[in-house]
Amino acid sequence: MTNAGVLADHQIRDMIAAGGIAADTPIEAGQIQPASLDLRLGTTAYRVRASFLAGRQRTVKDRLSDFQMHAVDLTGGAVLEKGCVYVVPLLERLRLPKGMTAAASAKSSIGRLDLLTRIITDHGIEFDRVPEGYDGPLYVEICPRSFSVVAQPGQMLNQIIFRQGKTLMSDDDLRALHAQTPIVSGDPVISDGLGFSVDLKPTEGTLVGYRAKPHTGVVDLAKLNHYDPTEFWEEVHTKDGWIILDPGAFYILVSREAIVIPPMQAAEMAPYLAMVGEFRVHYAGFFDPGFGYAEAGGAGSRGVLEVRCHEAPFVLEHGQVVGRLVYEHMSALPAALYGREIKSNYQGQGLKLSKHFQS
Repeated sequence: MTNAGVLADHQIRDMIAAGGIAADTPIEAGQIQPASLDLRLGTTAYRVRASFLAGRQRTVKDRLSDFQMHAVDLTGGAVLEKGCVYVVPLLERLRLPKGMTAAASAKSSIGRLDLLTRIITDHGIEFDRVPEGYDGPLYVEICPRSFSVVAQPGQMLNQIIFRQGKTLMSDDDLRALHAQTPIVSGDPVISDGLGFSVDLKPTEGTLVGYRAKPHTGVVDLAKLNHYDPTEFWEEVHTKDGWIILDPGAFYILVSREAIVIPPMQAAEMAPYLAMVGEFRVHYAGFFDPGFGYAEAGGAGSRGVLEVRCHEAPFVLEHGQVVGRLVYEHMSALPAALYGREIKSNYQGQGLKLSKHFQS
């Protein structure tokens, strides 16, 4: 019997072998992360009039018949236009057993491109959530917000985790974990998870972030370390420890705290709360076991904040709490850890753009 917690890499492999995760094109070893599975785009993107959920009585195909405008063949690469909404069938499908749910999120590089991607399912009433016992296909909704992108079949924009039973750690559990293995630099702010704040007083210089330019070229998702950042981003500087966020603008900032995810934990960035300000932090939500962990080459890694301001200009100040990280128990120890056996662009990171840009 599977222990309660987030499934580890070898447990995900067991699910694949048992047919709980299936695909017409065989799942590749590189898709399996310490506590998640990368999901691959299929061959067709359907341009739709609006974002949607299927609803309890409908399938995604039913909804596509209502809202589809035209189909885009992704074979060889195709442009997904900024400001448009697309639905792409994924290569993977699920058959979840009783007691198991799944949750999806954009991969880190995708969130840093301001590429809004959300998983939808047949009969689904929530984005990025797959209910217990779900048996069916997966689709991803893609809405490029800052840059048009070139996408092609097989690319991995999203990842999915599998939860067996209750996985969340209580605040008391989190305090005990921090006492044993410090999970954050400095004194932890623990309330319904681990609070984190924004760094607007760098130890050197005045660069605190980047703001996406409004009129840029296309980003080909297949091209890594390729683009000149100055063609897509404006640097954000401050000497005063505060900046003003502009409505509708997208920023890359960084957390003040260095974060650690020990081997028997995973974590998810919780959605923003309106009470902390009119902005959203972090589109890419999952942190694998080993992120920032010293024995996996991390020694603490700061969280990159993907920030979009909403209705009104907003003053963001150094040290302001902007979100929280919710820790979860793992069901088993992963065979590989993030940053050690699984090499990553972002282990030990500070302020950093996505891997598509020259560093």
